[in-house]
Formats: sequence, C-alpha cells, structure tokens
Amino acid sequence: MPGRKQEIPATPPAYVGAQSCAHCHQEQHRAWKGSHHDLAMQHAGGMSVLGDFNSARYRYHDVTTTFFQRDGGYYVNSDGPDGRMQDFEIKFTFGVYPMQQYLVEMPGGRMQALGVAWDSRPRAEGGQKWFHLYPKEKVDHNDELHWTKLSQNWNYMCAECHSTNLKKNYDLASNRFSTTWSEINVSCEACHGPASRHVEWANRIPGAESIAQKGLAVLLDARKSVTWNFSPAANTATRSETSPPGKEIEMCARCHSRRSTLTEDYRHGRPLMDTHLPALLTEYLYYPDGQVNEEDYEYGSFIQSKMFHKGVTCSDCHDPHTQKLRAPGNETCLQCHRAETFASAEHHHHPMESKGAVCAGCHMPTTNFMVIHARHDHSIRIPRPDLSVRLGTPNACTQCHADKEAAWADAQIKDWYGPAWAPGWHFGETLHEAIQGMPQAGPDLAAVTLSPQVPDIARATAASLLANYLEPTTGVVLPKLLANPSPMVRHSALAIVEQLPAERRWVLAGTLLSDSVRAVRIEAGRVLAAAQQGAPTPALEFALESAVGDYVSAQLESAEHPQSHVNLGLLYQDMGNPDKAERAYLQAIALDPAYVAAHVNLADLYRVLNKDAKAEETLVKARTAIGENAAVEHALGLLYVRTRQMPNALASLALAARLLPDNARYVYVYAVALNSNGDASRAIEILEAVNVTHPYDRDVLIALVSFHKSAGNMQAAMEFAGKLANIDPRYGSEDQILQQSPLP
Repeated sequence: MPGRKQEIPATPPAYVGAQSCAHCHQEQHRAWKGSHHDLAMQHAGGMSVLGDFNSARYRYHDVTTTFFQRDGGYYVNSDGPDGRMQDFEIKFTFGVYPMQQYLVEMPGGRMQALGVAWDSRPRAEGGQKWFHLYPKEKVDHNDELHWTKLSQNWNYMCAECHSTNLKKNYDLASNRFSTTWSEINVSCEACHGPASRHVEWANRIPGAESIAQKGLAVLLDARKSVTWNFSPAANTATRSETSPPGKEIEMCARCHSRRSTLTEDYRHGRPLMDTHLPALLTEYLYYPDGQVNEEDYEYGSFIQSKMFHKGVTCSDCHDPHTQKLRAPGNETCLQCHRAETFASAEHHHHPMESKGAVCAGCHMPTTNFMVIHARHDHSIRIPRPDLSVRLGTPNACTQCHADKEAAWADAQIKDWYGPAWAPGWHFGETLHEAIQGMPQAGPDLAAVTLSPQVPDIARATAASLLANYLEPTTGVVLPKLLANPSPMVRHSALAIVEQLPAERRWVLAGTLLSDSVRAVRIEAGRVLAAAQQGAPTPALEFALESAVGDYVSAQLESAEHPQSHVNLGLLYQDMGNPDKAERAYLQAIALDPAYVAAHVNLADLYRVLNKDAKAEETLVKARTAIGENAAVEHALGLLYVRTRQMPNALASLALAARLLPDNARYVYVYAVALNSNGDASRAIEILEAVNVTHPYDRDVLIALVSFHKSAGNMQAAMEFAGKLANIDPRYGSEDQILQQSPLP
C-alpha cells in the first residue's frame, strides 16, 4: 500500500545508468547534460573532438606532432615509447574546458594521455590552439613525464574520477589492465551510488517517503530543510542546523582532493579515509600557510576555510548537476554576506566595477595548472601580505599588482583598516619554522596540534612534522592526538609513534589497529609491524595481522606503480623478512628499471645483510639504467666508504652534492669524507656555503665547529658554536660546545 514501509531485498545494489534516473528526475538530468561531469570522457568522434585534426602541426623541441583524420577516425603522429615517430589512433576525449586531452590505446590495456592538448577557450582568450603541458621542460621519450610513461597513464592517474563505477582491474602477473566502467562519464550514480534498489523502491511505491534512504546508498540531503539566516546585527548569515555536513563534502572529495586510493571497493556514504588518503599541507603541494602550490583539486584547501567550519557545503555555492555557481559573480557570496557591508568600496577599497571589487579575486585567487587551467584557491582566506613578508607565501594583492612588493601591500592594508587590522598568529608560521628546521618548532608544533582554532588538516600536518621533534611535550601531546576525533590527525600522529621504542608503540597505538577508519588501521599496522614480536595480547596480535594484511592490499591496489612495491619491501624489512623484501624491490625494478627508490632500498637491504658486493652491483646497474642521479651516487659513495674505496667514495659523494646542492645532508656527508681524507679546507668551504642556505642544520654547524677547531681556527669555531647555541640551547653555551665538539 502507498506510504507503507516495505523491505528492500538484501541483494547488493547495482548500477542502472543515467537513463534510468532520467525517467523521474528529468530536471536534474537536463541540468547535468552538457556539464563537465557529463563530458568528462567521451568516445572520440565528430561531436566530441574539439581539437584541430585537419593535418594541424605542433612543434615541441625536436618533435613535430601532427593531428589528422583517416577512415573516419582521429589520429596523431608523434614520438612513441622508443622515440620513433608513429601514428596513433585517438580513442577517447578527456575533459572539455578550458582544455581537452586525448587518449591513445597502448599495449597491455593501457590508455595514455598525450602531452599535447587542445586549448578549447575562445580565440579571443588565447585559445583554439594546441599546446604542450610541459612547455618549460624538454620531455623526451626517456623522461618520466613523457606521454607514454606511467605518470601519464589514464588507468592509474585519471580514470577513477572521469567515469562511473570504474574498475581498474590491473593484473600484476601479466602487467595488463582490463579496465571497465558502468558509464564512461561522471554520471548520477558516481555521486549517489548504485541505484538499483532506489529504482525498485520508486517502481514499487511511488512517492512513499517512509522507506529508509529511499533505497539509496547515501542521501545527499545536507541542504534539505537548512537555511542561512541573518540576525539583525550580523553581517554574515548562519546555518540553521549546526550538525556537520561532512557527508556531501567527503563524497565530492573522493575526486576533488589530492589523494591516494586505498581500495577500489568504494562505499558511498562511508568516511573518505576508508578508501582514500588525502594529502596533507606538505611542502611543494602547499605553501606553509596552506595556500595551494600544486594542484589539490579543492578539498585540502576548502577544509581549511572558515566557511567549511561554519557549515558551508559544496552545493551551497555550486549547483551539483550543472556544476555552475548558484548565482553569477559576487551574488554567490552575497547569499550569506550582506551586500551593503561587503559589496562596498569601504570594504574592498577598489572601484566598484573593477577586478578588485570581485570577492573571489581577493579571497579565492587563481593559479594556473596544466598551463592554462585557472583554479581558485578554495581556502577562501583574507589576504595576508604580512605573512608574505615573513614566510615568502603568495598573496592576492601582489598577484594582481605584480609590480609591487608584499611590504607595499602590507602597508596599504594597514593604512586602509587602521587599528582594526589585527590578523594575529597563523599556523603557517609554525609550519614554516618546522620546514626550515628551526629548533623552537617542536613546542610550537605541539601547540598547533592541540589548538581547536586550527583546521584538522593543519593539525595533522603539524603532527606529521612533530615526528622530527621528539620534545618532552610530545609525551603529553601524543595520547591526545591518537584519540583525536579527526582520522586525519590520528593517522598523522602515528608518524610520531614510529619514532618510539617498540614497547611504547604498543602502549600508545595498539588500540588503533581496530580504528573505525581503514586509513588509520592500516597505518597503525605498518607502524607496529616492526614491533610484532612484542604484541602484548593474542587479540592485538590478531588485530595486527589483519591491519598488516589490509596495508598490503592497499599497496597492491596500485600494484602497477613501483612505489607500492618499495613500500612493501620496507614493510617486510621491518617485519624481519628479507627474502620478501628483496622480491618486492626486484618487482619494483621490473616495473620500472629506472625507479631510483627501488634500487637504493634494495642496495640498503643488501648492506643490512652484509652483502656489499650485491649492493654495489645493484647501484652500478642503477647508474646505468638511470644516468646521473644524486640518490644513487650518494648511496654508492657511502658503500665505497664502508668498503674503503676512498677515491671512488669521494667521486660519488661529490657528484651527489653537485647534482643536489640544496640537499644539506648530501653536502654534509661529502664534507665529512673530504675532512677524513685530509682536505679540511675544502670541507669547511662547502659546509660554510651550505650553512648560508640551511642555517638551522645542526649537523652542519657541529661539523663546522669541529673542523675549524681541529684546523686551529678558534675564532671561526667560536662563531659557529655561538650560532649553534643560539638556535638550540640544549647544546649548551659557546664554551661548552667548543669544549665538546666531537668530530662527526
């Protein structure tokens, strides 16, 4: 009977396709048609291909790529995996605006994205032309960025987020993909989940609201019955419901985040970290203050924002079906921010019709990725040129006023807002300290990890950096971090646990083997694997076995990538299984003979096993396969030191330091070798140079004190002892350091 609750059969839900949804949801289906999700991936044809395939040519260094049509198909003539020019058929288009890429089918079920893409913007905006994704580099067929390499492989890098119900289906034994999808594009069920039960519900009892979830895997109802209301005295609206709207945001984050995949078994409605591991605010991906540096796909930025913490969801600003803003320009922001206060020259101090009056221009500045794709920073922040002055971070003011310095912008803002401008401390200041290796960063990081005013992603980043600072405060902070409600924080806190003795690891982290979130469980398993013999109870021993098994499965989820096998090799070494570790490293090398980490870790395994001859053989082979590489030469240099081949050691260590002069460790080790070989003056010279760029590196300072003292340069030794005392009082006074000054 209508309105009566009935049971839905317990069979697993299946994907039924967008057309099934369109029968009832015509308005939503019409809105979705033609959207970026709808056009995310298409079969190459006259209606989908936007690029010029009329014998168009594009020259990139020594390679001229030609785009043409033949027998009704679309083709490209370009350099293949061996560098020879070949014809390749275009099978699929990828994306639509502001650029379109093209996929070529290669042996082993691989789809590869060409390095030359089509700029689909209007000609007036600089578009309607071919361009290369790496214009400032010379990428040839030997380069890891070449279009035929794993870094440009659709199956591994892109597929999950451009199609619905994507199954990668990689087989390690045959090194082949058999990738499948339910629908080629990002369709209804990519977000709402498999809908067969929902269709059964709709057909069985039309309009009934009493059946739980309406047969859907997840109800994306964060906006239902929610309003944003202005109180009379407020300039910003508040959400009528305070419950966190994480369900929708974590669903979007599956694709709109910089993350790795833990399992292909995605379950709609489950926490993101059950299936994916989001990146932290790590150096190179983000600036210290959390502004995006490399592409982060929005999530890592947005969860830093004040808007996120006040309950704003993606669909508050974006229509989920068209993906367009809910209102044009500033009108989207003015849904919640009073126009008379914020859309005024008194607020933004720019002419009303200028770019400076656009909310997003100041609060969501853009960065171009993939050359032409301008993406807004979704941390939605107040510009902080004062941080730019101190930390070297970007700010919206000087991104627009490119001829001005950050200090000018800082002074301008202070002049505009006067005493009311008091931005205060920012977590980026502490992350910057830690990245620079400043000794005071330890206690400051500990404070950041516990601050409820700091976003979880920044607290998690601080926890991961705190692993380098085992301060006395860590013992107080660590239990709180491991019990934090945020799985991101709990996961990162395990990096600190990893630095502790085995028995302490079990006391602190044993319970996380049964954490409700997969990413935390498997990281606990990895960290405790080295302490497996010390499991205090059979129950914890069983939990460890299960978590380690899940960690292995997570690595094999990306079995096509050599790093997964390097990770397994490290795990097996920790577990005292050198044979399995060796096989894992060799598997990584088989997948990519030029993969540096596999060679270096295999050689280090042989070192541990007292097999220096095999270690040398491994590194010499790596040199042949890879060419000049700093990590390989550094490892070879250390091996030659151990085997007392000092001329070879000095040559390799010198090359490593020359190839990566900004790596203080490589320079330091080379200097120690020089000093041991009787060339103290050269050792001092290169250490003083690296001290300029790495003033907080303790090993460098200790070596400078020792080498100068041994050479009789007491004034210089005292100078560097003073620097060490200033940055880290734990070493004592200048005189104490000078008296101790052990040789490195």
